[in-house]
Amino acid sequence: MSKNDDTASSVSRRTLIKMGIVTGIAVPIPALSQPPNRMRPQSGDFIIFDEEPNLGELVRPEMLDLNQQPVSALAKDPDTDTVRDGSRLNRVMITRIDHNKLTERYRDNTADGVIAYSAICTHTGCDVINWDSAQLRMACPCHESQFDIYDGGRVVGGPAPRPLAMLPLEIIDGFVRVAASFRGRVGFTQQF
Repeated sequence: MSKNDDTASSVSRRTLIKMGIVTGIAVPIPALSQPPNRMRPQSGDFIIFDEEPNLGELVRPEMLDLNQQPVSALAKDPDTDTVRDGSRLNRVMITRIDHNKLTERYRDNTADGVIAYSAICTHTGCDVINWDSAQLRMACPCHESQFDIYDGGRVVGGPAPRPLAMLPLEIIDGFVRVAASFRGRVGFTQQF
């Protein structure tokens, strides 16, 4: 392929994109796909433990004690066995809570009380690994933001600007699975 062919190809692609924007018609172009392990958790993915003592095991509700400190987990494609570990934004913290105490608005996002939130603090992107067992809150060790797991990951302390993203879950054949994509934006907000 010559240099002119490359230029013609990219100009053609650019022209197609502009035509699609102007006309409102979707013009298919080759997708710049990412590796499956970098993709966000997908509906139907299993949830697996990402730490000992159950590292790599599929999560079942009975494996989690009520109101225990959330543990790290990842999604796993059931068809290809691909663990979605190619981006730290895919990591979630899971625990089991009293479903009846959860704010009603978020109840449909849990599976038999198992709840999952992004492990990434919305302030500067630190891992939300601390746990306030008295208040039942997830906490960030970097700047002490606290998140209410019973109210959709709402910020209840510290500088975090927004709630943690929640990953909706369901139970199929006794295993916890991803029910839908994250509710809320995963990651942090640049502070200037």
